[in-house]
Amino acid sequence: MSERSNRISALRSLLAAIAAGLALSACSGYGPGGGADPYNDPDTGESNAAPSSEAEAGTTGSDPSETSASIALPTPDPTVPTQDPAAPETGAETPMSEVATLGAGCYWCIEAVLEQIDGVVSVVSGFMGGQVDNPSYREVCAGTTGHAEVVQVTFDPGVISYEELLDWFWRLHDPTTLNRQGADVGTQYRSAIFTHSPEQAEAARRSLEAAQPSFEDPIVTEIADASTFYEAPDYHQGYYQDNRSAGYCRVVIRPKLKKLGLKE
Repeated sequence: MSERSNRISALRSLLAAIAAGLALSACSGYGPGGGADPYNDPDTGESNAAPSSEAEAGTTGSDPSETSASIALPTPDPTVPTQDPAAPETGAETPMSEVATLGAGCYWCIEAVLEQIDGVVSVVSGFMGGQVDNPSYREVCAGTTGHAEVVQVTFDPGVISYEELLDWFWRLHDPTTLNRQGADVGTQYRSAIFTHSPEQAEAARRSLEAAQPSFEDPIVTEIADASTFYEAPDYHQGYYQDNRSAGYCRVVIRPKLKKLGLKE
């Protein structure tokens, strides 16, 4: 093989390794331990080409919930309904619906799970729990606004109760790691339940106490009153559905859905 061919081969190997690293840090934003989102520009919303190297799929252990794979939490019925196109807008309650706001790491992952659960009407990704009005995605990722990445879930309590929704919450992430889920590190990735009523607050505390024996380490989930919800940019909504071939979706989200028995 010529020297030129050797150089080309080495360059290809280097590019594949870089692509694999980007796949694991795709949702790590701009905070400590993270880099810029390689698939979307946080300021313009323009989509960049997702890495296509097969090397990206080489690490499946990046799902933080793998640390509690043996935990036997209550198992709700993972029915996959057809999403109602006439679902209420962000946080909008109807006489037959209720709103829950949950933080469990990267909101791409939470959304991909909860939007499949029977009784869930809509799931909207956004930010809550900070001290800055109208924070940008870049600001939240920098960890300077105090916001957590969350999803605001509108659900039908006649089909799925708030307590059953929280059962899914405990199963879809590791609530024992402070300000971290897998490779996503920072206060914006903290485990949190933001409650919309005294009844929800009491139910959340009871649910945490019931879940604790299933985990070896103490649960560090924050339970706080809901504050202003800021919807994330449009290109973050339905991210898994629109970007199934992206590295983060293939390496982190898809294995999580498979583990939970949901549609991949």
